[in-house]
Amino acid sequence: NFQEIFTPPAYLRDIGQTVGMAAVVTVTDVVIALPFAYFMARVAAPRTRTALFVAILLPLWASYLAKVYSWVLIFTNHGFLDWVVGGLGLGHPQLIYTNWAVYAVFCYLWLPFMIIPVYAALERVPASMIEASQDLGGRTWRTTRSVIVPLVLPGIVAGSIFTFSLTLGDYITPLLIGGTSANFIGNIIYTNIGIANNVPFAAAMAVVPIVIMGIYLTVARALGAFEAL
Repeated sequence: NFQEIFTPPAYLRDIGQTVGMAAVVTVTDVVIALPFAYFMARVAAPRTRTALFVAILLPLWASYLAKVYSWVLIFTNHGFLDWVVGGLGLGHPQLIYTNWAVYAVFCYLWLPFMIIPVYAALERVPASMIEASQDLGGRTWRTTRSVIVPLVLPGIVAGSIFTFSLTLGDYITPLLIGGTSANFIGNIIYTNIGIANNVPFAAAMAVVPIVIMGIYLTVARALGAFEAL
């Protein structure tokens, strides 16, 4: 079964596609989470901060399937997105059952898991260090790159553990949003357990994300991510 997994090209391509999707989703969530968490930790008033926390946590209380099916209604042909874009005269996007739709839904689903640890890490950054950088002539981008990001890196890596691992093993979102065009590790395992009834191969394939996450967690530990959890 392991030989079948690593026999080019089919399953290696699917594994690469899954890891690539997990990496892109993680990077996207980092880019979105950093300014959002910074505003919460450093700029927002207490009341605004509380409202933003509620906005972040409320989706986590909703059913996973309800959220995914809501995105099906958004992306489907003649759905909400098609209605809005078509009303603006910009054509009719066909996103349902594409990897772009899967990517967008993954970014939405796991974004709270990135914002919370990044916010916690930003709260621990001393304001005096940011002020010192500004006093020494550091502009916003230089202060962010040389002071804030290195200090917040454990929080970013901690959040990436969630976004990367959850994307790596998910099969429901690719199944409902991506259709037959999305073939990820989780879908291969699901198919071989339920339809093909090839449990030994499914078990062998399940080892792949475990090994990938083992390597990922080893790197994360070296970067001090566990201190931010």
